[in-house]
Amino acid sequence: MPAPVSGPMLTIGDFARASRLSAKALRRYDELGLLPPARVDPFTGYRYYAVEQLERARLIAWLRWIGMPLADVGRVCALYASDAAGAARAIRGYWARVESETAARRDLAASLVDRLKGPTEMTDEMTDETTGEMTEGTADGVSDRVTEGMTTARAGASTGAATGMAGRPGFVLRTAVRLDRGLVRAAQQDAAHAGPHLLAVADGYGPEGERAALAAVGALEAVPPPAPSARAGDVLNALEDAVRTADGAVSGLAESGTTLTAAVWTGGRLALAHVGDSRAYLLRDGAFVRLTRDHTVVQALVDAGELDPAEAADRPDRALLLKALDGGDVPPEPELGVHETRPGDRYLLCTDGLSAVAPADDIRRTLAAGVGPDEAAEALVTLARELGGPDNVACVVADVVPA
Repeated sequence: MPAPVSGPMLTIGDFARASRLSAKALRRYDELGLLPPARVDPFTGYRYYAVEQLERARLIAWLRWIGMPLADVGRVCALYASDAAGAARAIRGYWARVESETAARRDLAASLVDRLKGPTEMTDEMTDETTGEMTEGTADGVSDRVTEGMTTARAGASTGAATGMAGRPGFVLRTAVRLDRGLVRAAQQDAAHAGPHLLAVADGYGPEGERAALAAVGALEAVPPPAPSARAGDVLNALEDAVRTADGAVSGLAESGTTLTAAVWTGGRLALAHVGDSRAYLLRDGAFVRLTRDHTVVQALVDAGELDPAEAADRPDRALLLKALDGGDVPPEPELGVHETRPGDRYLLCTDGLSAVAPADDIRRTLAAGVGPDEAAEALVTLARELGGPDNVACVVADVVPA
């Protein structure tokens, strides 16, 4: 739909030079609905742009320059038109993901260099600092697991003391776990765990879904606590092996399987493994960022630009998984990453009984309410129930605080 015309008009060539976008890019953005021209000549098809469209064009150019995918560019531009602060938060959230992914690649590169050639300056220069702001040790960990008001000992209470890598301050990880059957489901098929070094949630499906989820989380519990000096690559290798073991643990459960999102705490970093549509989030300085990507058909359509993210939640096939632990012939490749932590960080691992029901802003506000992990986890379960509680919920809240 052409933009409303007001003010002087520019040819596509003049507009391309003024906006520093190529004519080819402008035609592409027109096709995608990101930047339609103000007028299209009905006979020649030639495009004309209004001068006031330059601001939006430059914003698109800048967002593309920092590598933002087109689907995210569209969301930021739409936000900017009505909520500039919201657009700024979205950009901060995107850049936080970039920095987290860059940190993960850097650590993996350093680990690879160590493995192939021995220690190098890359290892020595790694720090805990990330410069961007976000929008989603041996540790004392206090955790509990609650199902319909009954506390069980699976997560238990654990304490420990760990020292970070040389030159790093020690941190304490404080956690809480909640499981809730919800208001509709007859059985609980989610599982969760939080200990001094491991966080995990799993969402089982099929007739043996509960067994599948418990088996997957149980297999992850065998991951040994990493040494303070452990290389990121080695921790991720151990996590990947554990995911394969978890996939084997659910084999033989007819027409059943589970998602799995798990994190190993190293004292200064959180190593993450993810399969399916459970999620991991980070709340830092009030900004909220999602650390995982759903392995679903709908998410694949969104990534390809074939589906508007706003439409994804209403799709009847939104829970159709592309990856899951089902004990098949070929274990799924987990999504792996390393995220550097700071004091004050709050992490959330949850199943889609929460994330598919509650809007991200509601989850963020609940996490940022200024209460401890136990109260926050309880409030998240309450939030899901207030929104109808259509599914089981498992969530783990973990805070990073100075030792």
